[in-house]
Amino acid sequence: MVFIDACFRQETPYTPIWLMRQAGRYLSEYQGVRQKTKNFLDLCANVVLATEVTLQPIEILDVDAAILFSDILLLPHAMGLPLEFVPSFGPKFLDTIKSLEDIKALKRGAYKDLGYVYEIVSNVRSKLDKSKALIGFSGAPWTLATYMLEGQGSKTYSRSKKILYAQPEVAHALLEALSIEIISYLDAQARAGANALMLFDSWAGALELEAYLEFGWDYIQKITKALKTKHPKVPLIVFPKGVGTYLAHLKGDFEVFGCGWDTPLEHAKEVLGDRYVLQGNLEPARLYSQEAMRNGIEHILEVMGKKAGLIFNLGHGMLPDLPRSNALELVRLVREISRR
Repeated sequence: MVFIDACFRQETPYTPIWLMRQAGRYLSEYQGVRQKTKNFLDLCANVVLATEVTLQPIEILDVDAAILFSDILLLPHAMGLPLEFVPSFGPKFLDTIKSLEDIKALKRGAYKDLGYVYEIVSNVRSKLDKSKALIGFSGAPWTLATYMLEGQGSKTYSRSKKILYAQPEVAHALLEALSIEIISYLDAQARAGANALMLFDSWAGALELEAYLEFGWDYIQKITKALKTKHPKVPLIVFPKGVGTYLAHLKGDFEVFGCGWDTPLEHAKEVLGDRYVLQGNLEPARLYSQEAMRNGIEHILEVMGKKAGLIFNLGHGMLPDLPRSNALELVRLVREISRR
């Protein structure tokens, strides 16, 4: 698999490419499947439909890796926090974590209740061409904790930070409980057939450096170390969003570091390029313009060169109204320009 070879810095015929949120609303095929279910959670739990949606970008765009169609909040939901997806708003937990007692009441071994996720992984892998990789994933502990503490997305993270600084023992108890579940959750995805595993720390940039190292990165290190022991041949990808100024402090046992569009790739290459394969980091909005898109592709490939060490991706997810034709052109251009 070109994608897996690239994760381990082996030479590949071209720079492999996949896109975050590559299965989504910009594809009419996805919209058609979505209309068959009552809500987003139902789609995530429907093995047949989630398999179909996971495979759509492979069939339509011919990217080098599929990523499991799922959501990072399924795990906290299984741990006992009722979750709903509100139209035009997003995910919302009906209860939140407020105390150590709430954390003690969370279900342990909740990953066992997500059997449909592993069934989707197995189903996708059985239908996926052998040349294409399948990426399993989870949210990182800090990002999941913020949703469980805030109840929804946040711009200030005031509840989360209040607990983090005023009651650090509560924050650590929640992060530890999440880490244990995430290790088992990703282990189960790998056993079901995922070829690579990814941790999304979407709200990493919400914390100052000292706090992120203690409440974010330390737990990512714990998870990646445990997974490398269990699955040494399964590459691990870590994507901590918004931490471009912290790069020199971020070390761990994984293969690929995901870069957001807000981190200059020149800086990431200088600080991390000898340590990790880099993934990213085209600004998604460049896909609104073919000229801007091509300029962005050429810049990234010029910075990284044609040697091994890059997996091409966006610096965040596909936007719902991005032109499908430009996504197709993106994949074609990356292959054409990067061909060795």
